[in-house]
Amino acid sequence: MKIGLIGYGKMGKAIEAIALERGHQITARVSRAHPIQEVNWEDVDVAIEFTQPDLAVQHMEISMKNHTPIVVGTTAWQQDLPKVNQLVSDLNGSVLHASNFSVGVNIFFELNQKLAELMNRHSEYKVSMEEIHHVQKLDAPSGTAVSLAQDIIAHHDTYSSWQLSSENPKTDAISIHALREPNVPGTHEVTYTSEIDTIRIEHIAHNRTGFALGAVLAAEFLLGKEGIFTMKDVLK
Repeated sequence: MKIGLIGYGKMGKAIEAIALERGHQITARVSRAHPIQEVNWEDVDVAIEFTQPDLAVQHMEISMKNHTPIVVGTTAWQQDLPKVNQLVSDLNGSVLHASNFSVGVNIFFELNQKLAELMNRHSEYKVSMEEIHHVQKLDAPSGTAVSLAQDIIAHHDTYSSWQLSSENPKTDAISIHALREPNVPGTHEVTYTSEIDTIRIEHIAHNRTGFALGAVLAAEFLLGKEGIFTMKDVLK
């Protein structure tokens, strides 16, 4: 499979290494030095995009107009999901997006949903979250933290929104503490606390390999398909 990398920073290089290990070719590397306008789309089977929130939708549109499936790892653009859905429909496009491509994190998502269901019956516990990422990460909270919070909201009657811990607390909002520290690939923690005890689940990424592998698996899955997909479709 011929892969075009849209974004060639640390994540792009990690994806490249995994893709080459799995027998794929890298036929385009989009960066500031090599803009997306230089891509020869006839030589790209699937694009993988890890850039910035303000560029992601534009990159999806360009890929779809060039009849190229695209895997999107950039987060914090989802307010434009209706537009992307329409582009997929109008252009017979193929998009796979996820807040996190790590298989371990997606297992963590399932644990988080199950725990929220259980804790819905125990109002004495209050939930809070913490996420830690490297200082280069632009969005806060992370897309993964937002996904975790949204899953809790969907399964727990007490909560209807989330907010950063720096904001004025609301009783129906999940508080998310977002930290940025050097050389942290990603840590996410969900905590339920009562006067009696604390229950906590945590996922700690040791490096970018899990994210990179998941992105390549997603590209392998997406090849030859039309529509809009998520990592859940890949893991099924």
